[in-house]
Order: sequence, then structure tokens, then C-alpha cells
Amino acid sequence: MNKASEFDKLSFEELVEIAKTKGIENCAELDREHLIERLLQEKPLVSEENSSSEEFDGKPKRKRVDKKIEKVSYDPKVAKKENAGKNKKIDTTEKRDIFSHTESSSETGNITDPVPAFSETQESIPSDSLLPNHPVNTSEELIQDYTDKNKEESEVDENFLNPSALPVLPISETEFPIKKEEGVAFSPSADRPEINKPFERKPRVEYNFDGIVITEGVLEIMPDGYGFLRSSDYNYMNSPDDVYISQSQIKLFGLKTGDSIRGSVRPPREGEKYFPLIKIDKINNRNPDYVRDRVPFDFLTPLFPNEKFNLTGHPQSSLSMRVMDLFTPIGKGQRGLIVSQPKTGKTTLLKEVANAIAYNHPECYLIILLVDERPEEVTDMARSVRAEVVASTFDEPADKHVKLANIVLEKAKRMVECGHDVVILLDSITRLARAYNTVQPASGKVLSGGVDANALHKPKRFFGSARKIENGGSLTILSTALTETGSKMDEVIFEEFKGTGNMELQLERKLSNRRIYPAIDIISSSTRREDLLLSKEVVQKMWILRNYIADMNPVEAMEFLLDRMSKTKDNYEFLASMNG
Repeated sequence: MNKASEFDKLSFEELVEIAKTKGIENCAELDREHLIERLLQEKPLVSEENSSSEEFDGKPKRKRVDKKIEKVSYDPKVAKKENAGKNKKIDTTEKRDIFSHTESSSETGNITDPVPAFSETQESIPSDSLLPNHPVNTSEELIQDYTDKNKEESEVDENFLNPSALPVLPISETEFPIKKEEGVAFSPSADRPEINKPFERKPRVEYNFDGIVITEGVLEIMPDGYGFLRSSDYNYMNSPDDVYISQSQIKLFGLKTGDSIRGSVRPPREGEKYFPLIKIDKINNRNPDYVRDRVPFDFLTPLFPNEKFNLTGHPQSSLSMRVMDLFTPIGKGQRGLIVSQPKTGKTTLLKEVANAIAYNHPECYLIILLVDERPEEVTDMARSVRAEVVASTFDEPADKHVKLANIVLEKAKRMVECGHDVVILLDSITRLARAYNTVQPASGKVLSGGVDANALHKPKRFFGSARKIENGGSLTILSTALTETGSKMDEVIFEEFKGTGNMELQLERKLSNRRIYPAIDIISSSTRREDLLLSKEVVQKMWILRNYIADMNPVEAMEFLLDRMSKTKDNYEFLASMNG
């Protein structure tokens, strides 16, 4: 149909000329329609001249391939003539597919039809005149080389676009050990990483630290209702390790200031500053249910001390503890006052008492409170005593002394409410009263020595908290008081506390000047209701001993007592050696 449409466009004279070229006889005598039919019946014969005149539609036209294979022989003259055709253009219509693999045979070395060896942009093969030293290849060799080269390039391109066609390199198990599981078929390609696998972001692992950290501290309730757990490592002051307790938790468990709480915390979240408490395990070493039904400290029934502390028998026992154990016995719930002048060994005596109680009575909770003390004394006390040492040195402000004493007292009261035995060794009550006097607002009533009339109320409240509780715990406070310091204020403070204690131990400066320790004035020292602490036989022997040394001065009495006690092993042997 395409040929007929092309013939219809031509004139009759042009059709006659085409018929003559094809060898059709009597073409001029035929009419136009019969002439076109004859032309369509004839086999098309396309010459180089006619093919160049036809329009090229941009697609190479494939030439019909004959099955007959002709053997081509090499002729140098013919090759030279072909190379000499310099200005002759290559017909694009007769160009064949140079990438076809069916036209060449590597086994026989024969080709069916000659294929142009250059692309459309190349016009001719350069002659040997242009390349004098270059050997001239035959046309079949050029075609074979060009075809093989493009064949290799096409294979490389296919391999590049197809990853599965890439060669698989062997992987040695020594370099990359592959774990083989039992009951699972092993495939080398199973553990091979996938090529061009998209990147997958792993989900972020969130760790939960809630309830992992266990903390313990003393509760301090703020005026707004919430509270914080203060640590004894910071002397119950504000610190970054404080744990927050909400107001709802305080109301739920009935907590008070001074409660020792043990529980678990969680890390602070965004916008939070402190570690919040999420679970309460123990309150004052008791279950939380037990604390709800406790009786407040002020409503507990106080009694005389009737259970004596044993101050002897431990490895570090000295004659000082043997003297105190006989003349000034200390019981659970005792309110003792050690009256001394400077440099008489009161701090050393407190240290020995603390070691004796910690060794013989581990059930008691021992707190050593040092107020307005020297820093080296604090370090020595903390290293030599197995107890909780809470201190505020003399370079600290007075309000810190007061705050520290208040929270220690509240902690002791809460533990006594839960049935524990607590011992507080205070050094000293005189400096604590000075701090209260400094912090106390002026009331307008000033006593002699510059003491405010209301300043001594809180120190008395602190010292008066010591008591033995009926059917419960006990709070023992053994404090020191300074005398003969040259300050009128110290004398007033001592006179206020003089009759409040139920045990008084006097230290003598003359004994310490002679380096006689313990520097105890045994004639002036005594304990109220010692018959509740000592047995009846021991009380009778102590009355005889006191009657014997009553006429002596403190130095003679102490020398006599130390001489007799050093010859015996313990106090029972010493009392047995007495006549009467």
C-alpha cells in the first residue's frame, strides 16, 4: 500500500521511466493504472542513485538476509579501491545492525553480507595516504573487531545494570566466621548482606531507671506542704542530692519533720529539678502501716531511767569509764550534764562514752552533735567513733547551728515514737544556747550577761526532751556545759540548766593541771535515783565508799580511787576487795 501511494504521487512520464529501468516491455502503451500494477508486481530494484533520492525516516531499514553463505576471499586490490573512495558517502539505508550476533561466526570465520564498520558520523575510511605507517586492515577484520568490541561493552553494561549477574566471591569462614545453628540448613547466600538494601533506622531504646536507685534521708517539710529528704553527708543542709516528696505522699503516710525514710526514686524528667520519691519502703526502720498509728512524742509517758548502760568491758575500756559506771551511772533516757572548765578533757570523755555505748549496746542509735566546735575535733570524732557525727563548726553562722540542732532533735523524737532507743551526745549546750540567743528576735527583756529572756526556751526544750518512755523507746541526752570561762553569759546559761538534768558530772581543772585523768570531781558528781540503775549490794558499797572519801579534796579522792582500781580487773573485783 505504501508503494502504491508513492506511485500515485508520480506523473505518468516518471512512471514510464521507472518501468524502463525495471525492464518492463511496452510500458508506454499501457495506461496509468495498469502500469502501476505492473510496477507493483515487479521485484523492487533499488540502486544507489535511487535510494539516495528516497526520503529517510530516521530508522535504519534492515536488508533481507539470504541463507546462503558465500565465502569471501581477501583481495588487496579490492580493499585498496574501497579505501580510495574517499568522497563517496555511505548509504544509510543499507546499514545493518552491527550488534547482531547472527551475522558473524567465530567458528567458520565467514560472514554473510558486508556491514559498514563506522557510524553515521564517519564518512569514509582513511586511506593509506593519510596514515602511511599504519597497516591497512581489511573490511572483514574491521567489522569483526568492531562487532566484538561492542559485544563486550553490551555485556559489561548488562552486568552493571543487573546486580544478580555479578560474580560471587568466595568468603572464607576463617576471616568471617558464620554461626551455624543446629537444625537450620546453612546457606552461604543467607548471611550475605543484601546489595542496595535501604537504610533502616533502628528504634531508639528507652531505658527505665524508675525504682532502681534506693535512697535514705531525713524529711524536712516546707511551709507549702511538700518536703525534701536531707542527707547526713551534708549535715542535713540543702544539697543537690535532696529527694522531693509530694504533699499527697506526706498526707497519705502521715509523715512529720524528722522521719527517716528509705525508698526508691526515679530520675527527674523535663522541667523537674530534684529526684522525686516514688516508693516508700521503710519509715524509721518500720513498715509504713505501723507509723500511721504512732503516738506523738509530747503525749508519751516519761519515766525515770531504769535500764543502765554498761560502759565497761570493751577493748578500749579505761579507768574513766569504770569511775563513771560506779559514781555516775547512765541509764536509757538519762538527761546528763557534764560541767567542765576549758581544757579538762570533756571531749575525750564524750568520745570514750560513745565508743562504750556503740560496742556494748548496738541496738541504740547513737548521734554525736557538735555545735560551734573546732574542725579538727570534728574530723577526729568522725574517725574514732562508730556513730553518726553531725557537726557545725565555729566558722558557720548561728542560724545553721540552730537549724542543725532542730532537725537532729526532730529525728530523735520520730525514732522514739517508733520505739527505738536513741542517744545524743551534745557538745556543747552552752554554745547552742548562745546560737539561739543570737537568732532570737529581741523581746525587750534582757537578763544579766546579755541573754534574752526568751532565748533559753528552745535550748531547754532540746535538753528536756530526754526521757524514758513507758512501754516504748528512750531518748538519752548527755551534754556538756562550760563554766568559769570569764563570760557572764556562760554562767547564766549554766545556772539555767543546773537543776534540769538527772545526772551531773563535774570535771576539776586542778586534776587536769596535774595530768590526772579522768579529771572527775567524784565528790560533787552523782546520778538521781541511782538505786534504779544499780543493784542493792552495789548501792550499799557505794555509800560506804562515798562516806570514806567525803573528807578528802578532789585531788586526794581521785588519786586514792585510781590507785585501788588499777589493782583490780573490773568493778566487781574492786567492790569485793572493800572491807564491809
